[in-house]
Amino acid sequence: MPSSKTLNVKNLAALGAERLAELLIEISSGNPAAKRRLRLELAGVQSPGEVAREVRKRLTTIARSRSFVDWQNRRALVDDLETQRRAIADQVAKADPAEALDLTWRFLAVANPVLDRCDDSSGTVVGVFHAACNDLGEIAKMAKADPKRLAEQACRALTEGDYGQYDNLIERLAPALGAIGLEHLKRLVLQLSREPPPKPDPKDRKVIGWGDGGPLYADQLSKLRRDGTVRLALEAIADAQGDVDGFIAQQSEKARRVPRVAVEIARRLLGAGRAKDAWEAINAVDLDQRESIPLEWEEARLDVMEALGRAQEAQAFRWQCFERSLSTSHLRAYLKRLPEFDDQEAEHRALSFAMTYPEVHQALAFLVSWPALDKAAALVLARSSELDGNIYEILSPAAEALADKQPLAATALLRAMIDFSLTESRSSRYRHAARHLTECDRLALGISDFEPLEPHDAYVARLRAEHGRKSGFWSLT
Repeated sequence: MPSSKTLNVKNLAALGAERLAELLIEISSGNPAAKRRLRLELAGVQSPGEVAREVRKRLTTIARSRSFVDWQNRRALVDDLETQRRAIADQVAKADPAEALDLTWRFLAVANPVLDRCDDSSGTVVGVFHAACNDLGEIAKMAKADPKRLAEQACRALTEGDYGQYDNLIERLAPALGAIGLEHLKRLVLQLSREPPPKPDPKDRKVIGWGDGGPLYADQLSKLRRDGTVRLALEAIADAQGDVDGFIAQQSEKARRVPRVAVEIARRLLGAGRAKDAWEAINAVDLDQRESIPLEWEEARLDVMEALGRAQEAQAFRWQCFERSLSTSHLRAYLKRLPEFDDQEAEHRALSFAMTYPEVHQALAFLVSWPALDKAAALVLARSSELDGNIYEILSPAAEALADKQPLAATALLRAMIDFSLTESRSSRYRHAARHLTECDRLALGISDFEPLEPHDAYVARLRAEHGRKSGFWSLT
């Protein structure tokens, strides 16, 4: 049973209301955040309207503040904002959704002045505003907001967000906007796109940077931002309306040749049952630049092939993709679709191919992850001269995986990392190199034949001869 001293609701309730009130006063003394929370709770006892008034006053104070918030004080700011957000969503919205909707817009409007004076390198502050954006969608539905007015508010907000606080706004508001609101928002955004941006007098233009083409002016950046806002908004509206062609229309011909964009278009066309159009879209990329094409493009192309009933072509393409990048996901998908027993022969062929793959580190990572540790060990010993000890993110886990059953190959990997650290005088890695050497000492006890490597004692002697003056390393061994 829990002790009577354990901090839980039952034990604290036993103290009695008056004693708890005294403790709260004492604990909140000198703690502004705690005091604000208590005031909100007291306001809630009176009415949700009182909570709304308290929140509105606090948001005004936050918006007017000019003191810079560094990373050390960021947590207090986040807690303060979260308190206000929760009060709106959890207290006001239940009693008066319309008031909560207005307050949430007010809360989001505070983002610009807050983020102007804040170190938000961690993204925690803007994260509170993203959460408020999510709240907005739910509260707008509860309030049965007028769709056209909601669309006008959304359009205005999109043009005012300087820090991405309105990311996913249209997606969140789509259920509340409905068909009427989405169409109205589309008209407003299109109207915005046709409005000529303000053009300052040449003598008043502000230079904010320099590029290959000369100076970059503030009005140029403003136009680029507006164009980007319009494009992203029309994309989101098209998705909300299920308008695949509307989404595609926002992509330039050049953009459609970018693998990521081609994937987004093809996925949407597939979802709409337009596999033939998806095939054209996914193949619009520049196939002469295959090295730059990501896994997502290959997977989308395979999905389109399957939708078109081109199963054999899809299998051939999976193997091509595997040969190009040693992708385990493509190989597993390829083997899964083979008849029984044929998969074993194909797996053997794939592992043999990996042994001769030009990039030894990629081959090693594949063989370890498959896993085919005997093949990985053979690869390491056959091609140890190609190992780059700087690629520790592959060599270190591979050495750990091979240590128990393939100690000689593990030793070769550890030595590659030790040699790199000492040869390049990477003092920041001496601690790791010393740990690797200690592991080599341990592994040597289980190795009877060091061929094709030099024996452990000889290796250590060579290290001392070549790097004996690196006391920072030897002091750690």
